[in-house]
This record gives sequence, structure tokens and C-alpha cells, in this order.
Amino acid sequence: MAQVDRWMNRASLLLLPPRCLVCGEPGASGRDLCGDCHGDLPWNRACCRRCGLPMALAADACGDCLGTPPPFSRTFAPLRYGFPVDRLLLRFKFHGDLACGRELAALMRLAGTGAELPQALVPVPLHPARLRQRGYDQALELAKALGRSFSLPVLDRALHRHRATGAQSELDAEARRRNLRGAFASVATWLPAHIALVDDVMTTGSTVAEAARVLLRAGARRVDVWVVARAPSPGG
Repeated sequence: MAQVDRWMNRASLLLLPPRCLVCGEPGASGRDLCGDCHGDLPWNRACCRRCGLPMALAADACGDCLGTPPPFSRTFAPLRYGFPVDRLLLRFKFHGDLACGRELAALMRLAGTGAELPQALVPVPLHPARLRQRGYDQALELAKALGRSFSLPVLDRALHRHRATGAQSELDAEARRRNLRGAFASVATWLPAHIALVDDVMTTGSTVAEAARVLLRAGARRVDVWVVARAPSPGG
């Protein structure tokens, strides 16, 4: 099966040469990004290792994490939320552009070489009503691609979003926390000790913090967060 997949990938590259998903120029090195747009990627190399917040210098914990440690242990957020990643994420999340999702997962795979791996991935779920409206779950699609890349199981039924919440983008940090309280439940009878939550972007961390609390109460001993991009602080 792996040989067939490789043959199909080579055939598709010959028939449909890659094009940059950002500017439309020919892709570089068989990827769906050109060399210039790949060079513009805002890598998040200096950040808080606990929450992924971009910083001037890398540190184990930022001031907020020192003052109020989040329930998750580490955050893998290889990119900062900015051009051209923001365009790819918006197309992936709201316009069903799964090619953008595959390219974003490939960038995470590239950045995650040698990283400490969890035992399983758990996508942050959409509420069923939102899933019906959108037609697909971007966190699940991302988790499946990462699971294949890192040879990790995806526990897509370990977490359930049983309460619909308002749009997080319209709320401040405290309102986001209130909005998400009690939104998730775990329906798993057993969980691995070390889990990574998967989502597309992390803004304040309220969503993944609430999901992490639920998984820890359900039996996980350590929860990390894996997201494509981390937004800077409002004043950053």
C-alpha cells in the first residue's frame, strides 16, 4: 500500500505540478508553496514552551504561565499567526480547502522532526451543529494527517463538545473562559498517559485549556497542545 501511495504521489506531480497556495506561482521542491512564500513563513522559534506565546527569547514559561500555569504541559506551535499562514488557515477552516490543510500539516511535520511525541492525538471537536453547518472538522483533518506523518493513533471520539458556544473571536480572554466552561466532555473509558490536543490555531488558549482539564479528569496524566500557529499577545 505504501508503494502504491508513493507511485500515485509521483504520478500526480507529473500530471499536476504543484502550485503555490498563496500566490499561484510554481511550487518548490514538490510542495504547494513557492520558495518566496516559504521564505516568508513566520516560524515561532522564540516562544514560551508552555503555551507557545511568541516572545523575544525562548523560555520554559512566560509571565502568564508562571503566574497561572495552564493545565497543559507543553505547546507545539511551529508558526506564528501572520502572513501567509493566516491565509492558509482561513481557507482551510472556513472554505473547505483541504489542500491548505495538507500543506499546514506538512509544515508541522517538518518542524516536529525530533520532537517529543505523545502516545496519541485528540482533535479538539466541533459541536455537532457546527459540524453539520461546515461539513467537516478542520482539527480532525489536521490530526489525521499528523497521525499518518508521526505514526500516532488519532482518538477522535475521546472528546465530545456537547454544548454549543458563541464565536470565540468576538470575546475577550475572561469571556472566552466563561463561554467554554462545561463545553467538553470525555466519553473515553481509557486514555493513554500522554496525549496531544490538536487544533488549527491558538489565540488565548481558553479552548485547549478547557479540553485539557476534561482529559486530565478522564485519566490522562499529561496533555500537550499541537497547533499550526500561535497568535501573539494583543500588545505584542
